[in-house]
Amino acid sequence: MVEKQYLLDEMELSESWRLFRIIGEFVEGVEEMHDIGPAVSIFGSARMKPDAPYYQRTVEIAGMLAENGFAVITGGGGGIMEAANKGATEKKGRSVGLNIVLPMEQKPNPYSNIRVEFNYFFVRKVMFVKYAMAYIIMPGGFGTLDELFEAVTLIQTKRVKPLPVILFGSEYWNGLVDWIKARLLEAKMISPADLNILRVTDDPEEILTIVKSVAALVA
Repeated sequence: MVEKQYLLDEMELSESWRLFRIIGEFVEGVEEMHDIGPAVSIFGSARMKPDAPYYQRTVEIAGMLAENGFAVITGGGGGIMEAANKGATEKKGRSVGLNIVLPMEQKPNPYSNIRVEFNYFFVRKVMFVKYAMAYIIMPGGFGTLDELFEAVTLIQTKRVKPLPVILFGSEYWNGLVDWIKARLLEAKMISPADLNILRVTDDPEEILTIVKSVAALVA
C-alpha cells in the first residue's frame, strides 16, 4: 500500500509542482544543515546486522569522530547507517539522518538527533556532499557504490573540494581498487592521480587522523 500510494502521489504531481517540491526539499535541507559544523558522511549497507564486525567498527568510528567534535551524517536508515548514528549519539555528538522515502527497506533508525526526510535521491546526495569534509565508505551494495562513485566523480571533476574518500575494510574493497587499476587505469580511462582520491584502511585511528588533518586545513 505504501509503495502504491507513493507512486500515485508522484504521478499526480504536474512537472511544475514537482519542481516546487524539489525546491522545498533543498530549502528544508539547507535550513536543517547550515550550522551543523565540521562533519563527516558515512555510507554503507542498510542490511548489515548489529552483530556484524563492520557494524561494530562503524559504531566505534562514529563515536571517535563525535568525541573529537565532528558531526556524523548518514542516510538515516538501518545497518551501517544505524551504527554510525548510534556511535555518534552515544558520545553525545551531532548525529544526522538524511532519510529517503522508499517503498521498501528504508526505515528511519532511532539514533539520529537531527533528522531530515527526502523524496528525491539527488537532493539528499547534495546534502551528503555539501556539508561533509570527508567521506567514509563502509562495505555496502549498489547504493553505497553509487554514493562512492558520485563523490569520486565530483572530486575528480573539481565540482567539490578535494576531500578524502576513505574505504574502510581492505578485505572488502581491495578487489574493487585492483579492478580500477587493471581496467580503468590500464585503459587510460582515468589518470594515475585519480587513484589518490581513494584511501583504503582498516584502522579507525587513521581515519580520525585524516579527518583532523582536513579540518586543520579548512579551519
